[in-house]
Amino acid sequence: MSEPNGRRSELVAQAGKRDAEDPLAGKRSAFVLDDVVYLDGNSLGALPAAVPGRVADVVRRQWGRLRIRSWEESGWWTAPERIGDRIAPLVGAGPGQVVVGDSTSVNVFKALVAAVRLAGDGRDEIVVDATTFPTDGYIAGSAARLTGCTLRPVPPGEVASVLSGRTAAVLLNHVDYRTGRLHDLPGLTAAVRAAGAVAVWDLCHSAGALPVGLDEHGVDLAVGCTYKYLNGGPGAPAYLYVRAGLQDRFDSPLPGWNSHAEPFGMRGSYEPARGAVRGRVGTPDILSMLALEAALEVWDGVSVEAVRAKSLALTDFFLECVAEYVPAGRVESVTPLAHAERGSQVALRCPGAGDVMRRLVERGVVGDFRAPDILRFGFTPLYVGFADVERAGRVLGEVLTT
Repeated sequence: MSEPNGRRSELVAQAGKRDAEDPLAGKRSAFVLDDVVYLDGNSLGALPAAVPGRVADVVRRQWGRLRIRSWEESGWWTAPERIGDRIAPLVGAGPGQVVVGDSTSVNVFKALVAAVRLAGDGRDEIVVDATTFPTDGYIAGSAARLTGCTLRPVPPGEVASVLSGRTAAVLLNHVDYRTGRLHDLPGLTAAVRAAGAVAVWDLCHSAGALPVGLDEHGVDLAVGCTYKYLNGGPGAPAYLYVRAGLQDRFDSPLPGWNSHAEPFGMRGSYEPARGAVRGRVGTPDILSMLALEAALEVWDGVSVEAVRAKSLALTDFFLECVAEYVPAGRVESVTPLAHAERGSQVALRCPGAGDVMRRLVERGVVGDFRAPDILRFGFTPLYVGFADVERAGRVLGEVLTT
């Protein structure tokens, strides 16, 4: 590192200029933030400022005074579809195709078993991303046992080459949770559909960070969480996308009274509701669901394309700061440099990563650690600025130097 003080001044000045020109900078005030650099929004998003007041109203007035009347008067009953329609534009979906409720894991199960049923007889193999988040793999294994299928774990880059007439469903992650690698959703979806199989995408690490294009690319089924880039809060309900053309054939393995065509008919036989509503199961978690609805208001007036442009600029700048501030050879980026292959995080391989992250947090830079040696930094463009990025890179360099 030559002329470190001069170069630091250049990076600080560059960060200030970029923040001043950032069209999303005004969104920062919509969040409750402190003096830390928060780069863990890919695990848990920051608190939107509108949420506490909204939750207080839900508890004190809607529940406290209206009580059961709120199912109709406060719109509780229609919340899963209404909030689904708020999420839909963020994942490139038209209205009536996204329903909110349950956890990501439960929705993966619903989607994957339904996908096998949609694929039809003679298809007895489920292909799953071999590098997937563990729960997706566990669910895929259970779905395979329940449906009599063989489970075939395959790296995403090899999926197209293993598809055959046996393939029933393919479960893939849009962005790898460890490395931040962005997988080819359009290309892989086209390959899966050409093979006569059903594609199921996990959007947990892409929704709210980059364009997804579910409708545009013909995705069949998708699931995602809302507590990361969508800032819905800890344990916020997940969502399920069912393409409009498949909804009349979507056969959920978890039929519940909430997804019945006549939920209050209390009939002994099950008849699924029309549309994505058939993805509902039981009584929705109203407190966390309405907190999510308030959180989604921060997206008013924001385009996902603008978010993606800033995300790439932030991650590029972070890598530039790391290259300048961190001693040579101390870290190695495992996140692709190519924009077309990068999500909204940077993962650095680093010896002693757990201890390094602990020291970073003590110094006010919050990322997270993934065993055995990964420092993971998530960049949420609505509240992360370029000055935050410069500070994070500089503190990382100081921690690794000392």
